[in-house]
Amino acid sequence: MIDPKKISGPLTQETTQIILECISDGVFTIDYNWEITSFNRAAEEITGISRKEAIGRHCWEVFRSNMCEAECALKKTMEEGKPYVSTSAYIIDSNQKKIPISVSTSLLIDKHGEVLGGVEIFRDHSLVEALRKQLSASFHVEDIVSNSNAMKKIFTILPQISQSDATVLIEGETGTGKELMARAIHNMGPRKDKPFMAINCGALPDTLLESELFGYKKGAFTHAVKDKPGKFALARGGTVFLDEIGDTSPAFQVSLLRVLQEHEYTPLGGVEKEETDVRIIAATNRDLSELMEADQFRQDLYYRVNVVKLFLPPLRQRMEDVPLLVERFVSKLNLRQGKFIQGIDHAVLASLMSHTFPGNIRELENIIEHAFVLCQEGIISCEHLPGFLVQKKQTPCQAPVDDPVKAAQINLISDALARNNYNRNAAAKDLGIHKSTLFRRIKKLGIKL
Repeated sequence: MIDPKKISGPLTQETTQIILECISDGVFTIDYNWEITSFNRAAEEITGISRKEAIGRHCWEVFRSNMCEAECALKKTMEEGKPYVSTSAYIIDSNQKKIPISVSTSLLIDKHGEVLGGVEIFRDHSLVEALRKQLSASFHVEDIVSNSNAMKKIFTILPQISQSDATVLIEGETGTGKELMARAIHNMGPRKDKPFMAINCGALPDTLLESELFGYKKGAFTHAVKDKPGKFALARGGTVFLDEIGDTSPAFQVSLLRVLQEHEYTPLGGVEKEETDVRIIAATNRDLSELMEADQFRQDLYYRVNVVKLFLPPLRQRMEDVPLLVERFVSKLNLRQGKFIQGIDHAVLASLMSHTFPGNIRELENIIEHAFVLCQEGIISCEHLPGFLVQKKQTPCQAPVDDPVKAAQINLISDALARNNYNRNAAAKDLGIHKSTLFRRIKKLGIKL
């Protein structure tokens, strides 16, 4: 045991070096030429680069981080003389593996107060990240994240749907992620190595839509100077995603029905039929069964595309997904824009949870992107939100709510009850849940009727 009486006065350089070698955080120092002057044992283990290789080289050559491309924390410290902390960074180690880290930086100052350079301390978060991914696996499929029961049910059956070759119909409001779901089905299935071709059927007139899907032959019309393959030919072996199929004309529905029935089509201006080998995934923001009953959608085509039907609930019916989606968008925009925004504050979350999101997930993504334009660093606060969110009367930004998720659930159920004259059965149907589920939530949330 060390005799405490023998420990007196400031630590020697040798003792400091021993301490640096014992800690689990990576530490390196640089001089004014950005050349590494020290590199501890943990830094060697995390980066996979030996001290001998690192010392004397520029820090960005060794510490290959996403921060080096834009917002270097050490550079900011050297320029502004202030310490910085970043929790969302990564480095590429010697095996080209991406290592998630947190970073803190400060000036390197000697006992006389003279600045010698900078010091960076970084911590390996690989284990934390792996555990986080393991925990999130139950509500994460491809690029789709959700913690709602309705979406989890879809996630459960998605592998079976992906492995089949059945036509899929995805229904849901605009902005609920129908194309993302279609891509997930394609990417998880046996056709994943073949093309995924998407087309918005509601955005094109019939003639143009048919030429895009079926292609055309030279001389089919005035400017057809050479043959052009359509989506069905380009996607051979893959998937064709027909978005907004409910907006197609009766004439086009006949052409599409023939492809689905006979797996062949005739290009515009052509005389010979061509076979097609694609999987069809269709989507619509309208109720196709209602359109069929109103004679606006062919019955035979409806049953052809409606082999497997998925309904994506609007965001207002799964507000528990808002924090997850915000985290996803913040990470994505940090990578795309080279920023280090750490998230949103409590008031912003409360404000988002009180919004009804008529534009669904796409609207939420636009709100976060708007905030990224105004927020340069740190945490997104109410001042960075679009005006329509912060100008609402009695917004949570003005009166913070202790539990935004609970508050949003209460608002959602209360609004549904009010819309349906407090008829609980009708409110449950409006919310897309069973009436017994609604009763349980009313009791659990303490909603007084």
